[in-house]
Amino acid sequence: MTVHPLPQPGALTLARANADFLDRFRAQAHTHRAYTQTLTVLAGAAVGGPHAPVAAAFTPQAAAAAMARWESAAPATWNKHLAALRSFAAYCARRQVLEEDPTRLLERRKEPRRGDKAIPRDRLEALFADPTVGLREKVLWRMLYETAARAEEILTLDVGDLDAAMRRARVRSKGGAIEYVHWATPTARILPRLLAQRTTGPVFLSDRRSAASGARARALADVDPATGRGRLSYPRAEYLFKQTSKKHDPHRNGWTLHQLRHSALKHLAAEGRSAPELQAKSRHAHLVTLGKYVRLGEETSARITAEHDPHQRR
Repeated sequence: MTVHPLPQPGALTLARANADFLDRFRAQAHTHRAYTQTLTVLAGAAVGGPHAPVAAAFTPQAAAAAMARWESAAPATWNKHLAALRSFAAYCARRQVLEEDPTRLLERRKEPRRGDKAIPRDRLEALFADPTVGLREKVLWRMLYETAARAEEILTLDVGDLDAAMRRARVRSKGGAIEYVHWATPTARILPRLLAQRTTGPVFLSDRRSAASGARARALADVDPATGRGRLSYPRAEYLFKQTSKKHDPHRNGWTLHQLRHSALKHLAAEGRSAPELQAKSRHAHLVTLGKYVRLGEETSARITAEHDPHQRR
């Protein structure tokens, strides 16, 4: 027989704490989505279910059961979800509904040092010039590379956020601040063709009309009023980029949208741009986080080797 404690009158339930915690990140779509995934698994593993009091539901056993969902995942994935649980535990402790951290018995995993994720410039140019790529994807990929912005920031752009005369756009950054990103001539040449004189709605639209009602209906801000098409989602944009880039990737794995940002900063660093200049371009809050971009990679190594090859034909 299993005994489940009944919620005490006035006690904060796990479901209520989850909702309150996630509400703090409503303006940070990427963080909100990641935390929601972790806390949904926790709710399923909670002792007594999500409607039990936090202290009774969020136990070390529940935390371990939730993390078992990512037992075979990569160390970075494990650490991401563990960090989410610890952040939620700290929030509950501040609200005085937890006395000890339920994740205290779980340990972070050592992440292997990542190799150079920058895409060589000539392969990027071949991808951008691929005649099989549609206009929407060409604008999106060019803009991501030239602005060195996060994919979430560009995909959430509305037409009203664009300043075509100054070749810039107003974005909401990772921390919620309003900032500007700037693009170059290649994007400026093809962006008007994508907009087709639209003055409202999302910049990047999906291929289909958005559902008008039901669970799949989108918020009005994510629908173009003229065509009824919804905003292009991150998973769909990522899938299209990875599938198309497979034929340009010699390993046939395809690339990710984040690699466009990484490549842009690596290429600028290879051209001699300083760390403060890279910080201005990337809008990182701290210079220390730019270390992986200032540390030059494969493309620079190949160039140095070729320049110092004594048998190279001149």
